[in-house]
Amino acid sequence: MTKLVSKWNYPTTVRFGAGRISELPDALAAAGIKRPLFVTDPGLAKLPVVASTLKLLDDARIPYGVFSDVKPNPVESNLTAGIEVFKKGKHDGVIAFGGGSGLDLGKLIAFQAGQTRPVWDFEDIGDWWTRANSDAIAPIVAVPTTAGTGSEVGRAGVITHEETHTKKVIFHPKLLPAIVIADPELTVGMPPFITAGTGMDAFAHCLEAYCAPGYHPMADGIAIEGIRLVFENLPRAYANGKDLAARAHMMSAAAMGAAAFQKGLGAIHSLSHPIGALYDTHHGMTNAVFMPYVLAFNRDAVEERIARLAAYIGIKGGFDGFAKAVLKLRKELGVPHALPDLIKGLDMDKKRKALIADMAIVDPTAGGNPVKLTRKAALALLDNSIAGAVQGSGR
Repeated sequence: MTKLVSKWNYPTTVRFGAGRISELPDALAAAGIKRPLFVTDPGLAKLPVVASTLKLLDDARIPYGVFSDVKPNPVESNLTAGIEVFKKGKHDGVIAFGGGSGLDLGKLIAFQAGQTRPVWDFEDIGDWWTRANSDAIAPIVAVPTTAGTGSEVGRAGVITHEETHTKKVIFHPKLLPAIVIADPELTVGMPPFITAGTGMDAFAHCLEAYCAPGYHPMADGIAIEGIRLVFENLPRAYANGKDLAARAHMMSAAAMGAAAFQKGLGAIHSLSHPIGALYDTHHGMTNAVFMPYVLAFNRDAVEERIARLAAYIGIKGGFDGFAKAVLKLRKELGVPHALPDLIKGLDMDKKRKALIADMAIVDPTAGGNPVKLTRKAALALLDNSIAGAVQGSGR
């Protein structure tokens, strides 16, 4: 019984359903925000979905500012610029609007604007989060427009350290938004590539959480249902972006993945993070590329568990059947099979491979992998993903 010890946290208030973006003014009032900073990415800022959302604020006579200087993999300079706008506009909260980049940066602006220490002092290491002045953290209303990261229900934000080219996870309980508006209508405009990439990100969150060691049966239950939703609905959303039911189920799966991965992530993410930081690749699509290679590497530790998962979602053949289903899903969604297919002109020498392996094994997600991710194992997984060779157990 000594192993049956854990700590469980679950999402905040989520207003889920088509058309619920109309409740944004009411959500701001409920969160105590009177002068929000609207944070999104530059591509989204130009689209009608942002204009129609800002009109809701105009009609409600809510003063607001807009910040959209956000890279696909946000960096410290984006955060610094956002904080300057937040302070200059005398804002008292943030509307984090968009995919993972907009959500993460919006949350970090609300968190960091009132702090006196550098953001790196709050990395998700031990109890570093206790260094923050909790009273100085502004409230957040999160509005996801993709179905992948689940950042809207997370207590962390990811930001790239520009000098070291490493992705850092910043954690604090108050990074969890006060209210989430999860409106699947906002995801209808996602192009197929983004639909696939964000959907596979949700899948990776659920899969790695389910496979992570430790006692967390509630996270396991959420994860396997999230995986079922992905298998049944991501191909539909990819084929027909206007399939609102499929979009809604994928939005649920994204939030479920983020709720589940409090249990842990693993080598998919620890390899994906340095690739994203060094090559600026789409995070979810990078996860999708690494998925079958890491699944094969972990086989000895997760085979029985994956067999139970396969049975639950109606896949025959146990571990092998599930592994084949993953490859089939990737192919159906146009996921690149190998890294050179994702990163055109990829030329990775030994020195660069060694750097990525070294970054992967110290990534905070590496510790959640069911098989210890050694430097040798990281290099082997990297070589396999470059060659497109899905090997057996990495042991």
